[in-house]
Amino acid sequence: MRPACVAAKAAHRGCASLHRTMTTLYDSLRLADIGTLATRIVMAPLTRNRAAPGNVPTPLMAEYYAQRADPATGAALIVSEATQVCPEGRGFCDAPGIHSAEQLAGWRRITNAVHARGGRIVAQLWHVGRISHFSLQPGGAPPVSSTARASARKAITETGLVPCSPPRALRDDEIPGIVAQIRQGALNAMDVGFDGVEVHGANGYLIDQFLRDSINDRPSGAYAGNTIEGRLRLLLEVMRAVAGAVGGGRTGLRISPANPLPGDAPDSQAQALFESALDELAPLKLAYLHVIEGQTGGPRDAWPFDYAALKRRFAGTWMVNNGYTQAMAEATVGSGAADLVAFGKPFIANPDLAARFKAGAPIGVPDTKTFYRGGATAAVGYTDYPAWSAAAAAGAVVAGGR
Repeated sequence: MRPACVAAKAAHRGCASLHRTMTTLYDSLRLADIGTLATRIVMAPLTRNRAAPGNVPTPLMAEYYAQRADPATGAALIVSEATQVCPEGRGFCDAPGIHSAEQLAGWRRITNAVHARGGRIVAQLWHVGRISHFSLQPGGAPPVSSTARASARKAITETGLVPCSPPRALRDDEIPGIVAQIRQGALNAMDVGFDGVEVHGANGYLIDQFLRDSINDRPSGAYAGNTIEGRLRLLLEVMRAVAGAVGGGRTGLRISPANPLPGDAPDSQAQALFESALDELAPLKLAYLHVIEGQTGGPRDAWPFDYAALKRRFAGTWMVNNGYTQAMAEATVGSGAADLVAFGKPFIANPDLAARFKAGAPIGVPDTKTFYRGGATAAVGYTDYPAWSAAAAAGAVVAGGR
């Protein structure tokens, strides 16, 4: 055979091999000890404020999660809405907790419903810190934070959106108690059937309040805001406690390294801060890192940050989030830039989002007026979005698609 033909055939075999091994959005993935996921499509945590009094998860919430839990049509993995680990961690009324017996019974109903559909679900563990209002706090006390400065954000109370109350800066000797509460939240989650947990270290909530020097103004002490070591300490203590309790292979972490917040910039040394964090966390062998790229619900390049450089320091599964379309997700997974893509708002109106993606079907548009609250029995804009086949048969208004 002529050399040119041999070279051509070798090149063809190389291309065919590359084509066969390219990862797609619909390939399975082994997610550490959480298990094998049917696709790379994740349902992101979505606060919907449908819990009953006492912040108790309801049967309606179980129906909502079950609708999206079939891995063949919906999410291969569900990350639960943020759930507060203690009464002081509450910043939004009608958001669920995971610290009382009644709350745990409600979550058990949800995990059973998800597993009955063949799905997997992890609990997102939440302490809001200063993103709260005194009316939501035990005894009307001020919320706690790394600082005594109030946030420019608003809290959702029984009377609607109100400015956050000025917080009280935690003393260093109080912080081990916060770590213990998050650890207990992780144990509670595993006790009621979650497949794993995700620590919420993003979006300006308590852990992020310690991570950012734009918020953490502690001048001295172990958690001081003027050193990377001090700003990282709470995050590292929490992750070590949680992974030590439930196993690194069942523990994820959500971060938002370049997410500007109202009145607060990302950390001034964000790249060095988060690279150092991943180096410190490497021995834990975490299941995944859930990275919000850019500003939540806003520009993906809102603040300079090299996500690829960060990814090179992490050996676990890399999950990305923030405004991903189907095309973006397919390109990102196909290139190897991410292993999983988390979709938030698209899952609200499309319980069978994966099936729609795969079929090139239209994507339903959610009603923003029903995103939050509505009471514990408010199914409107929550569990009444039809699956694609039913939507098509009913002539429902849809938009988007591929």
